[in-house]
Amino acid sequence: MASQFVPTQYLLQSVKTGQEFVDKGWTLDAPGEDDPSLIRAVYEEVQLNLKDESLGLFKFADWLPVNHMLQGSAPPVTYKSEGLAKHLGLNNLYITFSGYWPEKGAFMPTCSFKETEAYSVGGRLTADTEGVLVVASAGNTARAFARVCSDNDIKLLLCVPEDNLSAMWFDRPIKSNVKLVSTRSGSDYFDAIHLSNMICDLPGFFAEGGAKNVARRDGMGTTVLSAATFIGHIPDHYFQAVGSGTGAIAAWEANQRLMVDGRFGTNIMKLRVAQNAPFTPIYDAWKADSRQMLEFDNDEARRQVEDMDAKVLSNRKPPYPIFGGLYDALKDTSGEVLVASNEEGRKAAALFEELEGCDIHPAAGIATATLIKEVEKGTVPQDDIVMLNITGGGEELFKREKEVEYLKPDYVFDIEPDIEDVKKVLKDLF
Repeated sequence: MASQFVPTQYLLQSVKTGQEFVDKGWTLDAPGEDDPSLIRAVYEEVQLNLKDESLGLFKFADWLPVNHMLQGSAPPVTYKSEGLAKHLGLNNLYITFSGYWPEKGAFMPTCSFKETEAYSVGGRLTADTEGVLVVASAGNTARAFARVCSDNDIKLLLCVPEDNLSAMWFDRPIKSNVKLVSTRSGSDYFDAIHLSNMICDLPGFFAEGGAKNVARRDGMGTTVLSAATFIGHIPDHYFQAVGSGTGAIAAWEANQRLMVDGRFGTNIMKLRVAQNAPFTPIYDAWKADSRQMLEFDNDEARRQVEDMDAKVLSNRKPPYPIFGGLYDALKDTSGEVLVASNEEGRKAAALFEELEGCDIHPAAGIATATLIKEVEKGTVPQDDIVMLNITGGGEELFKREKEVEYLKPDYVFDIEPDIEDVKKVLKDLF
């Protein structure tokens, strides 16, 4: 903890009713409201004052709901594209990169923008917070939380599908305060969430909260803060691949704060979010103009997830319908949900590496593919300010430079775990 850090002053507010209230330390819902609504942080500082670069992600602390800073963070990095921009004929393409790319000043050791949320969530924890933090993940989020919690001595239990354990790599050991359990092969992110929910109903454990956690969203929103402060203006277009859409909701909220700030323009940034076919539940609901997610067969969904490259985008219950969620964000920004295939994503990732100089994750390849397709369709004017959110990259570079080891699960549960089995395993783990 940095002694010179002055905690950020903020209130929480219901997006639905506008009711403001004090954060009790880990508030995830507005008190006394029956209809589901996200809550937001309302910061005392209406203008963003960047702090010293040495503070990493916490240079954005004015707009992070944190009471202390954690060690080891790195912020997203924004730069103006030359190679890909020239290829696409765009005059103002800016790339916000979260990952490992020392040449650009990017030093996230898990190579994913999930570090932004892990550090912010950890910074929201108070000294008297009791219990074990529980996080469900398809891979990248778990890797980021494991690294951050290990380095900062935060008790953590991760729930990750067994088929996604290849994402649990690290360049140095993870401490024993971090435990990992899995759902058996054939399961997916939805099953890991189900297991985590069972665990959070037990005493001594508490949910990280997902999209409901203001720290998670505002941590992810630093990608837009990085872009706007580098460019000097709010972008016109925002491209990102989504599984839950929480990052896009965060981008929308950061946009609104920047509009109030007033120094970066007052335009609404058009959200253009992408899904990896064949798994497209958000796309399907949006195209049907449905606030509710459409019904689908769970077995078919699992088969679709098996067929997709970017498995981190495989959320079957995203915060899409909730008030203040992705549906509202898309409506408010005249946004769009786009789709790219595995092949399109692979080609786009290869093109990015060729033209920009760094490898990127499959999800970022999907986002890049949809940008390429939209430019080809003529929906992106060449002089508009375009932000491409590269949510993960530099993993191949990182693994060439460093030796990695894999974190093995402490226990593998059945896809439909028995609660008594869960209780017994957790008693032995903690």
